Amino acid sequence: MTGGAGGEGGLGIPESLTEEQAGRMLAEMNEVIRAGEEMRKLRTEMIKVFAGLGWTQDKIARLTDMSQPAVSKQVAKYKAEEPPAPIGLSLDQSDAPWLEGRLWGLAEEIARAHPDTARCARHVDAIARGKKRFTPRDVDELRRLVEEDLRLHREELPPAYQEAYDTISRGLDLPSGSTTDTPPSVRRTLAHRIQRDHLGAGS
Repeated sequence: MTGGAGGEGGLGIPESLTEEQAGRMLAEMNEVIRAGEEMRKLRTEMIKVFAGLGWTQDKIARLTDMSQPAVSKQVAKYKAEEPPAPIGLSLDQSDAPWLEGRLWGLAEEIARAHPDTARCARHVDAIARGKKRFTPRDVDELRRLVEEDLRLHREELPPAYQEAYDTISRGLDLPSGSTTDTPPSVRRTLAHRIQRDHLGAGS
């Protein structure tokens, strides 16, 4: 028997998508598109940081996988603006975006060390794919997952992991205001990388 409602095991061929189906499908697409736009904006801001550190346009182009003329155009625009204040790269900073970036970096190191059992691994993956953001609710969820992982893997993880979390957690309970005009996304990204490198060097 072919066609009709009895085909394909009795499953009829839908005449059209429901609004709910279309909504779910487009929501997934929008997440991917939004994540791409956010990454492009973040890369633009990072170029500004690199230029402020005195890096050459050739080096920035190589690291960002952009053409030298494209980098040159952006750098020229930044030079026409007021120079940004220097960015502190010390791990010990207490504004919320910096602490969130440190938490993110700590979670990634835990997920790397225990990919099959880390409770925070799915959350970390969702951040990487733009499915999770740094809303108060998502940050609280990540803190809870990291706490669970530190308890479950206490014997395997170096003490520096717990020490880092204790410092981050205290700071997030009462963060200071940011003392820089650097966008929060850039602050998080820098802190994330520095925290991962710091833990990696100590392991």
